[in-house]
Amino acid sequence: MIRIIMADDHALVRQGTCELLRQESDLDVIAEAENGLQAVELTQSLNPDIVIMDVRMPEMSGIEATKSILETAPGVRVLALTAHEDDQYLFSLLEAGVSGYIMKTAPVSELVKAIRQVKEGLSYIDPSIVHKLVNRFSSKQRNADGDSPILDPLTARELEVLQLLNRGLNNRAIAEALVISERTVQAHLTNIFSKMQVSSRLEAVMMAIRLGWFKATS
Repeated sequence: MIRIIMADDHALVRQGTCELLRQESDLDVIAEAENGLQAVELTQSLNPDIVIMDVRMPEMSGIEATKSILETAPGVRVLALTAHEDDQYLFSLLEAGVSGYIMKTAPVSELVKAIRQVKEGLSYIDPSIVHKLVNRFSSKQRNADGDSPILDPLTARELEVLQLLNRGLNNRAIAEALVISERTVQAHLTNIFSKMQVSSRLEAVMMAIRLGWFKATS
């Protein structure tokens, strides 16, 4: 069972979504939060697998709640469910560390798919906003002349870590696959993020795909 906390300040949206998710045999909505602060508190006490997070909420925004959750419970994954397509929210959530971003206009079947994908360690981005990420990363690759990547070369080991990220492996699984410690994996990730000028695993994978280093996982 995938244990879920649903955070949304609109009761009808929150309760309706929860009812639909509870119809899935492998999904267990264990709690509902009506604001960001409550989402953080419930996560700390219940330790869910996934928090489905709205962006604009009282007490604490979804962005700040995501940062707080991932600082105190790094094993929990956050899936943003929002009505906002604004670049401001998208990039802020990615920088906060969300594992996925899906629009409230998406069908329930797509939300269920996103939940299962995120639980498996993969990332999910709503297809309707992928172009924004591609455009962002394309511009970040260019220097002032507009034709040269501004990436420091990755080492062979860093490329291996990045490839395993693309397969959806978490730090522990990467460590086991490469026969290294989780601390070493984290050190490699820090170097990768710095060299690629990104701030999250998802951004690193998206940029690598954009550069043609490897294909997106299906």
